[in-house]
Parts: sequence; structure tokens; C-alpha cells
Amino acid sequence: MNNIPQNTHLKASEKFIGKVISIEETKAVVQLKITEEMVVDSFGLSHGSFTFGLADYAAMVLINKPNVVLGKAEVKFIKPTVLGNLLEATAVYKEQLNEVKSVVEVSVLNEDNVKVFEGEFVCFSLEKHVLKK
Repeated sequence: MNNIPQNTHLKASEKFIGKVISIEETKAVVQLKITEEMVVDSFGLSHGSFTFGLADYAAMVLINKPNVVLGKAEVKFIKPTVLGNLLEATAVYKEQLNEVKSVVEVSVLNEDNVKVFEGEFVCFSLEKHVLKK
């Protein structure tokens, strides 16, 4: 249910940072299934970078501008994620300071509706691509 077309991170890997479920004016939702490639040990624990990447991607999709980048993140890993988890990140605006700078709150829940991660992401919407001179 993409109410708004996606305008950013169009080449992002659904496999590693998630699939966009919906984009609305004030909320974006992205899901990621934890796979064997994300596991770091025999217990099935997944590396935290995948949960972080999912949350970061949700923040970028909420902003939904072609040249949005992450400037700062304050995050909290609450529960471990494991092989087979279906994670869902929900991003909402905390503050939209101006056309360039936004603060986004992201919560990540597992398939049991248990919060596994939360964070505050400071995002910048640039006039041109960060790598363009």
C-alpha cells in the first residue's frame, strides 16, 4: 500500500535492508526477513547492522527525497534478532526543522509485536547528490 511513490534509495536491496510496505505523509513502513546470510553464530543471532540498516532505510523512505542522507543516529538495541524473524520498521517525524534537516523516530518490532530496536535519526535532504561535485 504505497500511498506515495518512492523517490529515494531506488536501488536499495530488499534482501539486506528491507522491502517498503507503505509511504505516507507522516509515516513509512519497511519490512525485513532475517536470513541465514545475516546470522553470526550457531544460535541464529543476526548482526545488528541489518536491524540498523532497516531502521535507517525506513527513515530515508519517510523523507522520500532523492538526495536524503543520514547525519546522525542515536539508537538502542532492545532485544536480539534471530534467523527467521520478520522485522517491521515504522518511521515517523519527530521534528521537521526546515527543508533540509529532519529528525525521524524509528521503532522496529518483530513478528510477535515485540520492540527490538528504537532510534532517532537526523536526516539531511541535499540539493545535489552527496557524491556529486
